[in-house]
Amino acid sequence: MKTPASWNSPMRTGEKYPLIVLSHGLGAFRTIYSAIGNELASHGFIVATVEHRDGSASATYYFNNQSAAETGNRSWLYLRTLRQGEEQAPLRSAQVQQRAKECSEALNVLLSSFPVKNVLDLDFDMQQLKDSIDRNKIAVIGHSFGGATVIQALHDDQRFRCGIALDAWMLPMDEKVYSRFSQPLFFINSERFQYPANIIKMKKCFIPGKERKMITIRGSVHQNFADFTFATGKVTGHLFTLKGEIDSNVALDLTSKASLAFLQKHLGLQKDFDQWDYLIEGEDDHLIPGTNIDTSSHGILQNSTEIDKHNAD
Repeated sequence: MKTPASWNSPMRTGEKYPLIVLSHGLGAFRTIYSAIGNELASHGFIVATVEHRDGSASATYYFNNQSAAETGNRSWLYLRTLRQGEEQAPLRSAQVQQRAKECSEALNVLLSSFPVKNVLDLDFDMQQLKDSIDRNKIAVIGHSFGGATVIQALHDDQRFRCGIALDAWMLPMDEKVYSRFSQPLFFINSERFQYPANIIKMKKCFIPGKERKMITIRGSVHQNFADFTFATGKVTGHLFTLKGEIDSNVALDLTSKASLAFLQKHLGLQKDFDQWDYLIEGEDDHLIPGTNIDTSSHGILQNSTEIDKHNAD
């Protein structure tokens, strides 16, 4: 599979770019969001995708020491599944806090522009990032578990000026966090994944005087935000819920343009992304303003364990 990108191309000197830190979902990995990542990068963003080591990635590895790095002796971390009888919420709560710290640590590395030990041998010159990132224009975006990570990161690190949560899975969140961050937040949801208990938790983030937006993409499924939706044919895609009723390219286009409009507004970008401001309000035939989920008769679910029965990915 080819992507419309040139490996290790030098950056233009004298220019500063806005930065996006991207957080993957449960059971996913850093490269499975190349479609949305490339699309945002093509509009002038530096996009850095974190591969989390909290046990939520499908598989990831690290080097114990410099010698291991030099010899390629990898220490693997695999997806941490629930043990028999184990409650999900405590595990996910600990993971989301680690994930947010990893997003901040990634930001530290990117802003320092110095070589780091025990990183993947990608032959990438970190020095080219020096003086290339606009420190006042940094956002965090995440899918599913990554959506919860967005909220936690906004709470923990004020350097993230705004966040976009793609089909966020809210179970990992401590409800105290909902009202304790001030940065703008944009929920972009699929039509088929969301359910009352999850939406109720999202709505608790809607605090008077704080910028909060929510839209839903008609006919979309949870995996419309990841590359899985482009890697399968129509029959297989629908069979495994990797494709929705909406064309995958249309869903990506809506997600990208709505995100760009939101980022321009809240990062103060001098671009033309405001031409898509109407998408933030859900004003498109393929969009639903807010949510398609009726929560009016589900108040009891606010403290319910029903959400515990749902896995994010």
